[in-house]
Parts: sequence; structure tokens; C-alpha cells
Amino acid sequence: MAATRDTSQRRLQISELVRQHGSVQVTALARQFGVSMQTVRKDLRYLAERGVMARAYGGAIDAGVVGPAPVAAIEPAFEIKRSVRLDEKRRIGLRAAALVKPGDTIAIDSGTTAIAVAEALPDIEVTVVTNDFGVLSALTPKTNVNIVMLGGELRRKNMAFYGGLTVEALDALHVDLLFLGVDGFDLERGITTHHEPEAMLNRKMVEAARAVIAITDSSKFGRVCLHRIIPVSELNALITDKDAPEEVEQACRALGVDLLLA
Repeated sequence: MAATRDTSQRRLQISELVRQHGSVQVTALARQFGVSMQTVRKDLRYLAERGVMARAYGGAIDAGVVGPAPVAAIEPAFEIKRSVRLDEKRRIGLRAAALVKPGDTIAIDSGTTAIAVAEALPDIEVTVVTNDFGVLSALTPKTNVNIVMLGGELRRKNMAFYGGLTVEALDALHVDLLFLGVDGFDLERGITTHHEPEAMLNRKMVEAARAVIAITDSSKFGRVCLHRIIPVSELNALITDKDAPEEVEQACRALGVDLLLA
């Protein structure tokens, strides 16, 4: 068990090094972690297969700097998503939670940034609709928050529920705010996700919401996944970090989308 924990922790640290520096080298990683170069190559292959980075001669580079592919086909593992850009996600979560007022009914989508919103939400009289197990776990200790959990089939890859039952549960619901997570955010191709049932559920959430607020860190800009949810023009607001590119800021102004930087 200790070896498994060490491997998992090392891979999380490698993914963070790639994000911070843009690239890593096998020899340097082997020295830093006190393991063989063969072990490091296995780590890099594991992370590359999950879309965290792209292999390069002698090491690896950040998947986001190799140029956006037409479609980002590989969905990163949940434990990887949970470990990167933590500060940005916490700030986005706090900024989103500040928009919620007592008496509101809100929907919180699935994903690690959505969990950050739930963690930041104050223990006030609100109703939260969600399909995400992590959101449920974060809200359970908050006794003043009324939780409506959407049922369905658990997808363990991102610990959220999907399916016909999940979509049908939204038919009779109306919410004030939807905090919509993002896998891909492209000004031309819109907001996209890797998982088709997630796209179907998200579109239903959009229909049920009075206002739609996208929550994403800036690493998702320019990425396109297979399944489209909505065009950017259907957003009421976007909450992201201060590294948002200028073209996103310009587009938000042109489309009348409120841009909130965290």
C-alpha cells in the first residue's frame, strides 16, 4: 500500500511540475524523486495516456502548449483534475459562492471546480441541486443547506450521476443559478465536455436555470471536447482566474456576458 501511495503522490507532483514549468525532463525527475529513469518513464506514460501531458524526447510537455487539437479526446483522471490549479479553483469557488443569497435555489454541476463552489458556500438557507458526489459530500455538514440529489447511474471516472433518470428529475425543477463546470471553452465551438450523458444533463440544467454561470480556470480556454453543451453566447456570466486571455475578455464584453475574475 505504501508503494502505491508513493507512486500516486509522485505522479501528482510530476503533473504539477509540468503545469508550473511547461515541461519536465526524465533525468531531472529521476534525481528529484530518487527513482530510476525507467520508473519516471512509466509515470510520464501513465500521465500522457490520461491527457495531463504530452510525451517529448527525454521528458514531457504540458498538453496545453502543444497547440489545441481539433478535439481533446482524452479525459484526465479525476485524481489528476483534483490536484491541479487548486488555488485558482478555490478562488473561483469563493467568487461563485458570494453570488448566492439566502432563499436561492441553485444547481451545481459536476467537477472539481464545482466541488470548490460547494466547499465555499456558506451554511445559509439555500437549496442546492446537484448530480455530483463530491458536491454532496462538501455540503452534507452544512445543516442549513437543503440538498436535492439527482439520481441515476454513478460514473466513477468523475464521481457523478448520469442517465435518463437524472435528466428526467430536472423536468419539474427550476433554479435561480446554475454553476456550470467546463472541460473545454472555445469562443467558436462553445462549451464542451468529454462525456455525452454529461452534455445532455448540462443542457437540461441550462433549460431549468434563470441564469447560467460558467466556472472554469483559464487552462480550459481554447480546448474543445467532443460533445457540445451550449455556445458561449448563452452564458449570463463567466467566473475564471486572472490569467484569462484577452480574447476571452473581449468576447465576453461583445456578447454581454459578465466576466468575474477571481
